[in-house]
Amino acid sequence: MAVPDLNELRDGSRRRAGARPRGPEMAGVEDVRGPDGPTLRHYRPSEEERPLVVFVHGGAWVMCDLDTHDRTCRRIAEACDVEVLAVDYRRAPEHPYPAAVDDVVDVLRRVEPVAVAGDSAGGHVATMACLRLRDEGGPLPRVQILICPNTDLTLSRPSVQEKSADYGPAADFLAWAVEQWTPDPATRVPASPLFVPDLRGMPDTILVTAEHDTLRDEGDAYADRLAEAGVRTVHRREPGLVHGFIQNMDLTSDEAAAAAQRLFADITAMVHG
Repeated sequence: MAVPDLNELRDGSRRRAGARPRGPEMAGVEDVRGPDGPTLRHYRPSEEERPLVVFVHGGAWVMCDLDTHDRTCRRIAEACDVEVLAVDYRRAPEHPYPAAVDDVVDVLRRVEPVAVAGDSAGGHVATMACLRLRDEGGPLPRVQILICPNTDLTLSRPSVQEKSADYGPAADFLAWAVEQWTPDPATRVPASPLFVPDLRGMPDTILVTAEHDTLRDEGDAYADRLAEAGVRTVHRREPGLVHGFIQNMDLTSDEAAAAAQRLFADITAMVHG
C-alpha cells in the first residue's frame, strides 16, 4: 500500500463533512476551550438539563474532529434526548497511544457523564478510558456505547481480510493506522480491549457491529467477552451494512437510517432507564 497522505486524509474528511446538511437544530451548541486539555463541544437539545453523554469521534486515530462528527452528535442529542459533549482529543501520529485515552479519561473524571460513546477508533478510545477508570477505582460512566469499535490492534480476526477487498476499511489501511497509533508493536496487545484478561466491572454496554465491516469480528468478540464477564450488554450485528454506517449513511440508505434509529432507541432506553 502507498503510504497515505495524512494532510489529504484530514482535509478530505473535513470537505465531506462540509458538504453534508448540518443536522438537527439545538437549543445550544458551545465550544469550550480551556487553558489545558482538548477542546470540547457541548450540544444541548433543550434548555432543560438532560443526561450527559461524552462522545469520542472515530477516524482511525489520525483524522476527523469536532466538525466531521457534528451532525452525528446533533442526531444523538435530538433522538436520545441527551446532552452531548464531544472531545477533540489529540491525534496520532503526532500524539500516539495513549494520548487520546489520557484526554478522554481527564474529561470523564471532570464531568462524570452518564455515558461515553464512540464510533470506530473513538469506540476503542472510549472503552480504553473506561478500563483505565475501572482499574483506578474512579467513578465510571454508567453506560458505554461502542459503534463498530476497534478492539483488536493485532488485526487477527477473520473479517479483517474477508471484508477488506469489497467493503473496508482496507486491511492495509488499518495496519497503517495501527502503526500510527501504536508505533511500538509491543503495546498493541495491552492496548487491545479484547485481550484484557478481566472485563468485570465495566459499564453497561451497547455495542453495534455491521455485517460487512472489517472490524466486525473483533467487535462481536468483545461484546461476547463483556457479556461473559457479567456486564449487561446489548449487542446487535446490523445486516447488510458497512463500517461507519452511523456517520451520515442515513442520507443515502434506508437500511442505515433504520439501524441508526435502533441504536438511538437502545441509547435512550439505557441512558434514561
